Amino acid sequence: MKKQVVLYKKLSPALMARLHEKTEVTLVESLDAEGLAQLRAALPRAQGLLGASLKLDATLLDLAPNLQAIASVSVGVDNYDIDYLTQRKILLSNTPDVLTETTADTGFALILASARRVVELANMVRDGQWKRNIGPAQFGTDVHGKTLGIIGMGRIGEALAQRGHFGFGMPVIYHSHSPKPAVEKRFDAQYRSLPQLLQQADFVCLTLPLTAQTEGLIGTEQFALMRPETIFINISRGKVVDEAALIEALRKGQIRAAGLDVFEREPLSAESPLLQLNNVVATPHIGSATHETREAMARCAVENLLAALAGERPANLVNSQAWS
Repeated sequence: MKKQVVLYKKLSPALMARLHEKTEVTLVESLDAEGLAQLRAALPRAQGLLGASLKLDATLLDLAPNLQAIASVSVGVDNYDIDYLTQRKILLSNTPDVLTETTADTGFALILASARRVVELANMVRDGQWKRNIGPAQFGTDVHGKTLGIIGMGRIGEALAQRGHFGFGMPVIYHSHSPKPAVEKRFDAQYRSLPQLLQQADFVCLTLPLTAQTEGLIGTEQFALMRPETIFINISRGKVVDEAALIEALRKGQIRAAGLDVFEREPLSAESPLLQLNNVVATPHIGSATHETREAMARCAVENLLAALAGERPANLVNSQAWS
């Protein structure tokens, strides 16, 4: 008998066919009120779940007594109570690696757009305000040769360092939970304490996961250490940053600009003060949002789920203690 899978993310026809071949699939097409009601109704018979962008807490998963595996179409796993899943022996898998390069591209796009004021000046042209040659009031700042500071030297941090070091001749400094000699050798990078990095970097880039230890890591005290020339980039998770402190730092000129792909609350409210600031480039969490990468992530998730339901260890198992 085929295993029961609840899917709360639309997949390509090829991947849907792959799932249908091996499992019985219930598709929840949206996560609005009606879709969430459909999801709750399907959970009691679910043995596998596959999707993204939904917080699956104990209140919801207690409705799924037969659940064996969850395949998240993401690298971040902050939407899941891992201790709860491990206690229940529910295997959680994610999709690392396949989105590394694309997310690093997004990070560097934000570096360039923020430094050269691309969005602000493009809007000036679009609005018919380009009447004469631009002057110093519209000038940006160079990227090449500036110091790139990376907080969180995982896969995406390394990919960002590669772009900065080899592509733009940027000295690389980094802060991580421990020094990484291989990274230092490859990119001529230097380890710094967090305060040292904040004081020295021209571009402060966050590429670390959201955990109990990193939530609120960057706040008033940290922005005060940055220089007026600093550009702040966040492609990690919004809650790593105290957003009110960021807004205040931008307003006061404590930092030059910010490029943000993630926010404390998503979608970002149209009333957010961030959208009133010309020195902010805000994108709608597009880190991995290309056709190729999202398909690769979904394919990875499908294979993780099918392996788990077949009694095999998924290639990208997050909670290894749940495996027996």
